[in-house]
Amino acid sequence: MSCILHIETSTAVCSVAVSEDGQHIFVREDFQGSSHATLLGGFVDEALSLVDSHAVPLDAVAVSCGPGSYTGLRIGVSMAKGICYARETPLIGLPTLEVLTVPVLLYHELSDDALLCPMIDARRMEVYAAIYDRALNVVRKTSADIIDEQSYLDDLNERPVYFFGNGAAKCREKITHPNAHFIDDIHPLAKMMFPLAEKAMADGKFEDVAYFEPFYLKEFITTIPKKNLKLE
Repeated sequence: MSCILHIETSTAVCSVAVSEDGQHIFVREDFQGSSHATLLGGFVDEALSLVDSHAVPLDAVAVSCGPGSYTGLRIGVSMAKGICYARETPLIGLPTLEVLTVPVLLYHELSDDALLCPMIDARRMEVYAAIYDRALNVVRKTSADIIDEQSYLDDLNERPVYFFGNGAAKCREKITHPNAHFIDDIHPLAKMMFPLAEKAMADGKFEDVAYFEPFYLKEFITTIPKKNLKLE
């Protein structure tokens, strides 16, 4: 097992956690929104002070890398890269939509053939979404979707699909298929990142700190009309 600092700033929630030997030893969260620039530095200082005071070597920094809020992702990724440079620590980038699946898999009863569809709000009737099976195999890659009555019908006609995340609530009126299930109050949180980060550590999946950017910036900014971009 490893000691990993986790940073999550992709939505309105700002959160930081430290895991050691598969257990959380530090968690700070704020759900008030739009305070990442003010809060994140203090949360990280507290986390690193705890690690240093116990003489625990920091093995990696994991950061949620989108899709999500442009500004939130910039703040979180910049902080993570700064720590990695200063401490010569490896960087782990975790897709935000995968982070969203962790509390659903851990704490909710799902049918054996369930598909998971985490959604990040992109304003109007647009969401960033992906579809995974229960083993987190990608059934459909992350994309920017405009939601209507026909959305996800191919999957819904075959298997139950669970929708969650801050983009899911507004889809209830459009997605009314009997196989559609909605789970409320699921947020991407730093304390939910550690199973994914531990797996990345074991697999040696680290990012190049110099060139790493949030997924949102690289993949979506050239494909979504500027008027529809979520820039907060």
